[in-house]
Amino acid sequence: MNFIKNLIKEEDGVTAIEYALIASLIAGVIITAVTLLGGNISTLFDNLAKKIKQPA
Repeated sequence: MNFIKNLIKEEDGVTAIEYALIASLIAGVIITAVTLLGGNISTLFDNLAKKIKQPA
């Protein structure tokens, strides 16, 4: 029973969980941004490449 009480009072585990949640949130935002903008960025670079003249 003392083990459970100490586990509840200990804050190291809570801090690790908070960092994991923050990291997963940041990863989710990055994945969403890349998914939504990936096609647009690819199209932009394709259009720029077409406008640049190839060396002779």
